[in-house]
Amino acid sequence: MKTEALIDRLGETLRPVPRGAAARILLLGLSAGAAASFVLMVCWLGIRPDLTAAVATFPYWMKFAYTLALACLAFWTLQRLARPGVRAGTQAALEILPPAAIGVLAVLQWNAAPAALHTHLLMGASHTVCPWRIVALALPIFAGLLWSMRRLAPTRPMLAGAAAGLLAGAAGAWIYAFHCDESAAVFVAVWYSFGIALTGLLGAVAGRWLLRW
Repeated sequence: MKTEALIDRLGETLRPVPRGAAARILLLGLSAGAAASFVLMVCWLGIRPDLTAAVATFPYWMKFAYTLALACLAFWTLQRLARPGVRAGTQAALEILPPAAIGVLAVLQWNAAPAALHTHLLMGASHTVCPWRIVALALPIFAGLLWSMRRLAPTRPMLAGAAAGLLAGAAGAWIYAFHCDESAAVFVAVWYSFGIALTGLLGAVAGRWLLRW
């Protein structure tokens, strides 16, 4: 069979991919991973006992908005990187906005607080465990996203892995906030961001090997 005829024969079986298919596959992996992560958080750490009162305060919604906004932007980036030939530079650049916003709040809080409180604002009571717990809670989400990405067509595996890691880290941090009672913007800007960045780095390394065709 000639090459042209073989190409024509293979082309007869092709069907257009439904619009939004990549996003749906990613949402499936994300949802499954997030559900597993939430169960892990409840069984391992537990939901903070004062959650009902906490949701009426600004610090809780600060953490909620920061982590959720970053997760949404990372998802936008990831669903573009999951398709060949699609640029994601603008979406990746927009991911700096949530960290920048929490950074501004942290600087304002730091400058307004007495010097005697600076150590507490930065370290809180859980700085030694916070980022590592975020990474641990992000792992089931990252696994779900890897499952999804393996069913798609990323052509830049290291970048796609980093985006998946950042999404998993932000979602893991969002889930961790249901347990964490730290309320300082300085703490969140440093230690939450550190945990999310660690997961992004892990994702870049893993993606380089696990997302190759």
